[in-house]
Amino acid sequence: MSLKVIELNDNALRVGDDTGILVESPGFALVAGNKKLVLGEAAKQQARIHPTSSYNRYWHELSIDPVNHTPGIRHFADIAYAHLLHLAEAGEVDGDVIFAVPGNFTRQQLAILLGLVKQSPFRTAGLVDSALAAVSSTNPEFDSYVYAEMQLHQVVLTKITADNNILKRESVIQIPGVGSQNFMDLMMQLATDLFIQQCRFNPQHDAESEQQLYNALPAWLQQDDGDQNSLLLELTANTAVHTAKMPRKSLISNLSRHYKSIGQQVAELAAVGNSKLLLSPEFAELPGFHTYLSESIKIKLLPVGAISKSVFQNRAGIIRDDEQVELVTTLAKISDTAKANDKRASKAAAKMQETATHVLIGSTAIPLGNADLPEQLGRIEKHDETFYLDSGKQEFLLNQHKVAGKHELSLGDLIQSSEGSEAIRLIQVSNV
Repeated sequence: MSLKVIELNDNALRVGDDTGILVESPGFALVAGNKKLVLGEAAKQQARIHPTSSYNRYWHELSIDPVNHTPGIRHFADIAYAHLLHLAEAGEVDGDVIFAVPGNFTRQQLAILLGLVKQSPFRTAGLVDSALAAVSSTNPEFDSYVYAEMQLHQVVLTKITADNNILKRESVIQIPGVGSQNFMDLMMQLATDLFIQQCRFNPQHDAESEQQLYNALPAWLQQDDGDQNSLLLELTANTAVHTAKMPRKSLISNLSRHYKSIGQQVAELAAVGNSKLLLSPEFAELPGFHTYLSESIKIKLLPVGAISKSVFQNRAGIIRDDEQVELVTTLAKISDTAKANDKRASKAAAKMQETATHVLIGSTAIPLGNADLPEQLGRIEKHDETFYLDSGKQEFLLNQHKVAGKHELSLGDLIQSSEGSEAIRLIQVSNV
């Protein structure tokens, strides 16, 4: 039974261990026709088809207030508990768990969480503020940091100060109405207007095509087909293919009113001292957001798994000897000596210092920036000198662990489309 970390961001709850992220599961639930509760990605893929039996606020509004209209569900805590069991099964969580919790969680919600875990097959070993772990993952050098976490229905900004080798949570601001679902709703309406104008087709006319539009948007936003001026949108309905173009400039302009709301709050928190903005991985999906804010503050987009890795490195300061569980909002910076005491951590740190330069496909080494992967593996992207593999919703094997979506790549990583397929390895070629 190994220690696990669970990151409680309803955009994507993540289970990690000392090898990286094992499971990602968005905070969606659906009561199916047979009254069975469907959770995570499967529920998200049907949420627009069955809106009256779908839930995505049970983490955001975690409580034991009655929910009367759905048989078998007394309150949101029931759904949250089912989601925890779903994560436990998918991530083989059966021992100690450290929860990384966003700053908007109230004392009552933390108490509910701890109560749910007591009924689960695992045990709470510690609680730590997500922003604190995020800042600790960066080897802090600034006076203060603002960590922006994109959730489903809001953005949470947390200010962390760094003084005398101590990181401390100072303040938390919630910005409602600018979560990922708000951005999705806005982009869906923009896309619908374009389909109506250009194709005389309304994709939100029925639930099936609306769900198709919702599912297709993330892939459209990641297009890299050489046309930097517009996105090509394509939907199929009743055997007919409908195609529309969305100007990138118009898209970013419409999203900027949400960007402005976030930027104003960031500016207030970062007004004093030498500050840096850290973004949760979900911000990578928003076109133009990094550019919008980068003129006023230094920004770093955190990779998937940064918080989980940081929690493991800081576990000695999070897990208390007396076994009492309290939310950790202050951490000491990790010294090199402390890291050296953990062989796994030191090996991981050494690996991160070495940079992969090429992908070895068969016997051919191809520079990372030019690597043409098999279609089912997705594509390699570069952000802030770090490479990521983004497979969208397609699952693949990363170091023999089944994953999907965007993941940071490191020297020595093995990538496979499926079990038994030829492995693609990340290598370093000197003098290139």
